[in-house]
Amino acid sequence: MPCLSLMIKPASSLCNLSCTYCFYRDVSEHREHLGFGKMTKETTEVLIQKALAFADGQSAAFAFQGGEPTLAGLDYFRHFTETVQRFNQKNSPIFYSIQTNGTLLTDEWAQFFAEHHFLVGLSLDGDLEGNKFRKKPSGSNSFYRILSAAELLRRYGAEFNILTVLTGYCAENGERIYRYFRAKGFRYLQFIPCLRPFDSDEQSELYMTPEQYADFLIRTFNLYVKDYVRGEYISVRQYDNWVRLFLGQPTEQCGMLGYCSHQFVAESNGNIYPCDFYCTDEYLLGNIEETDFRTMAESETAVHFIRESLPVPERCKTCKLYPICRAGGCKRTRQSADYCEAYKKFFSACLPLFRVFIAEKPPKTP
Repeated sequence: MPCLSLMIKPASSLCNLSCTYCFYRDVSEHREHLGFGKMTKETTEVLIQKALAFADGQSAAFAFQGGEPTLAGLDYFRHFTETVQRFNQKNSPIFYSIQTNGTLLTDEWAQFFAEHHFLVGLSLDGDLEGNKFRKKPSGSNSFYRILSAAELLRRYGAEFNILTVLTGYCAENGERIYRYFRAKGFRYLQFIPCLRPFDSDEQSELYMTPEQYADFLIRTFNLYVKDYVRGEYISVRQYDNWVRLFLGQPTEQCGMLGYCSHQFVAESNGNIYPCDFYCTDEYLLGNIEETDFRTMAESETAVHFIRESLPVPERCKTCKLYPICRAGGCKRTRQSADYCEAYKKFFSACLPLFRVFIAEKPPKTP
C-alpha cells in the first residue's frame, strides 16, 4: 500500500447527474456546509506539497472523486500533475486514479488520462435497465453517454474499470448484468452495495435484502469461477480480495479486513477527513492550509476513528467464517444493513469453490 493514500474532491459535492442513491449528497447534508465549490490553485499546491512531505519519498496515491470531479475542469488536472512533478523532489512513485460518471469526457480527457496513467473508475450500473437510477437532471438515463465514455477511453488506451452500485434491483438481475459486462469486454468490475442514508432503515428496490444479496453473491461468484477456470478471467474486486484472504494473502481493498485504516480525504476547501463515507463535521481532522498530514494522522479524532472500528462483534468471535468474512467488511456498509445471513449463505454455498485458486494466484486487480 502507498505511504500516502489521498482522495481529493476537487469539485466538492458538485455533480451534473442526479442519481437516486447518491451517497455523497447524504454525507453533505450531515455537515454545516453542503459543498465547498471548486478547489483553488493555491489550496491545490499546499495540499500537494504537504502530501509529498508526508510520503517522504515513499509512494503516494492520489484519487479523485466527487460529486463529479471532472467538473473541476481539465486545466485543474493538468495543473495538479504539473505541480506534483515540480514538487516531487524525493521522487515518490506517484499513482493516479479518478472515479467519474463519464458523461463529460472528451477526446482531450481520454488522452490526458492515458498519458498520465490514470486508472479510471467509470460508474455504470449494468445494462440500460440496470442503470436506471443513474439519472441526468432531466430524469433520463445516462446509460448511452457512459458507454460512449468507455469507447473513448478504449480508443486512447486509458486503463479503466467499471464501478457498479449494487441496488436491490441489480442484485436480482446480477447474472444478466455480469454477462452484459462480459459481452462488452469489461474485464475489471467492482460491485458496491447501495448505502442507506445515515440513521435510515428505508426499504425500497434501491437497498438489497439479505436474501437478494446472498443470491447475487452465489450466482455471480459461480460465473466468476467458471470464467477463471476457462481462462477467461474477469476481475471482481470483492471476490479477488476474498480469494486473497482464503489463500492467506493480504487484501488491497479498504474495509475488507473488517477495520479501518489510515486514509485521507481532502475536500475542495482543504478540509481533511479520515474516510470518504465520513466527510462530516464530527470527523473533521483539520484543514491542510493550517496543519499537516502527520499532525492530523495522530490527532485524537483520527485515532478514535480507527479504534472504533477495531472491536469484533460478539457473534463473530466464535464464527468459523470470520477469518474470511471479517464481520462483513466495511464499517459504513455494516451501519447501512446487516448482511450477516447473506454472507453465511454465500460462504456455505461457495467456499468449496475457493479451492480452485489454491494452486494458482489469481491475476492482480488494477
